[in-house]
Amino acid sequence: MTTQFTDLARRVATDGQVTADEVLALRREGWGDGIITREEAEALFAINNVLDVRDEQWSDFFVEAIGEFVLNGTQPRLQCSVEEAGWLIGQVDHDGVVESLVELETIVRIIERAENTPDSLKNYVIEQVEREVLSGTGPTRCGGELSDTHITAAEANILRRVVFASGGHGPAAVSRFEAEMLFRLKDETLAEANAPEWDELFLDGVSNYLKGFALQNAQLEHDRAKELQEFVADNKANVGRFIGRMAREAPQVANHFGKVFGKRDAGPSFTEQAIAGEEITDHEQEWLDKMIESDGEIDELERRLIARIIDEGE
Repeated sequence: MTTQFTDLARRVATDGQVTADEVLALRREGWGDGIITREEAEALFAINNVLDVRDEQWSDFFVEAIGEFVLNGTQPRLQCSVEEAGWLIGQVDHDGVVESLVELETIVRIIERAENTPDSLKNYVIEQVEREVLSGTGPTRCGGELSDTHITAAEANILRRVVFASGGHGPAAVSRFEAEMLFRLKDETLAEANAPEWDELFLDGVSNYLKGFALQNAQLEHDRAKELQEFVADNKANVGRFIGRMAREAPQVANHFGKVFGKRDAGPSFTEQAIAGEEITDHEQEWLDKMIESDGEIDELERRLIARIIDEGE
């Protein structure tokens, strides 16, 4: 870790402030060698934890630097492994609470940028926001709220970004876990003055879960991505080795010219999967009935959801 990071962490621990010049110096030091190390990333978390004020310059730098470490600190790039997600959650949740909105924004930006993120990272953000909505406390609240249980615009926007992030079950693919979270929040805040953004998020999210579909290979596993990257980087690789490996992995390869090499049953096409996803299955219908009937009544948002599903099915 550079002396600049060490010295600044010590000064900030004393006065709880970081100046614009110090942020600029950290930028130069942090990207001087082209990478952010784990020691530097942990030093930034230590600084953030004791700041009295987190201004725009600091927040932008913190989000960028931590994202750079998590997504590009190790190969393959733009991949967040289970170990990296665990480290990140541990840094943010070291005292059982999310200290600041900049930490939450850091995780959300990583999920948005990543080609692959573990479910644990998305679920952590969702659980934090749900807790803040129900308790009325946390970094998404500015104080002086009229209700502990209403959903703010900031909370609705964070949830939308995470639920529909590309680094999840697939582009705009909503999971059952996420759909049930939306129902829980709706039931808990039904009589409250929620932000306008909330209604559309609920309708979009649940409708997507019921009528969308998730590609089984939407995400390439972290270890497989690393293996493929190492294969491409191997300067000893040659066509013979490649064909030999393909032959082992695809034993049905044709032995004479004119046949498709290693052709496998590709299964349903993307279009076919999308069309099938539009159909609400009996299992999905049972799930929807259970969610709607759980509180013994059909509320306005549920009526709008049913109307949207019917309209989209015509």
